[in-house]
Amino acid sequence: MNNNNFSKITFTINNRRMVKTISSSMLLIDLIRDEIGLKGTKPGCLEGECGACTVLIDGNPVNSCLYLAVNIDGKEVTTVEGLSQGDSLDPVQQALINHGGIQCGFCTPGMVMIIKSFQRECDEKAVKPDREQIKKAIEGNLCRCTGYTKIIEAVESLFP
Repeated sequence: MNNNNFSKITFTINNRRMVKTISSSMLLIDLIRDEIGLKGTKPGCLEGECGACTVLIDGNPVNSCLYLAVNIDGKEVTTVEGLSQGDSLDPVQQALINHGGIQCGFCTPGMVMIIKSFQRECDEKAVKPDREQIKKAIEGNLCRCTGYTKIIEAVESLFP
């Protein structure tokens, strides 16, 4: 194999610094799931349409099924596994549980990550979002089980 087809990257994932040599064409979802072994990020459509694979890169949501892993060099990646602190769930995770905003759980990791990013944005701007803003924030994440009402109620509960 030609060494030009591989890249050495250094990054942080869930507060853990890593150095990996990977194929230059490897997708981030494959690095996360297959190389690092974090299975919370779900491969849904593999076309960037469903949002199940959403992770945060430097705090911003990204569809990991479309994102080349070499692009995380020098960056911080957060997956759903990186949100909880020991036995304590992140407030977003707890709100979804409390409001019945999860069913099969397949979309949940991506939904949690997009909501976490949205929560951070709202907190930084010191704004309480309305229902339409919440719908807009989660529109790229598809859920086939809940009908969104309980997810939206969970998000609303994050902003008393």
